[in-house]
Amino acid sequence: MARRNKYNAKKIKIDGHTFDSKREAARYRELKLFLKAGEIRDLVLQPRFLLQDEFFDKNEVKHKKIEYVADFLYIDKAGRNVVEDVKGVLTDVYKIKKKMFLKKYDDQYEFREIR
Repeated sequence: MARRNKYNAKKIKIDGHTFDSKREAARYRELKLFLKAGEIRDLVLQPRFLLQDEFFDKNEVKHKKIEYVADFLYIDKAGRNVVEDVKGVLTDVYKIKKKMFLKKYDDQYEFREIR
């Protein structure tokens, strides 16, 4: 029996890439059209951003690094580096990672949340 996503999102495969939802796949199709039209360039899927390095605490317990994985990264016509995340449900973990991302990278990237 296939396992259901707790948010009822259905995975979709396009161009060899698996997307977590129909909404994310639809946004990918739009971005491909923008790419073809020259509205954006350098489209990257699932870019990773380091939010916190791994470290050992005073008890020598190792804590893993924390990363934020966005849905898309591209350069728009104005030359801005744009990070997009397509969201249906705003989880608590997502909200925390978004804040950490904005604290660290807000001057380098324009963040867009697609709902």
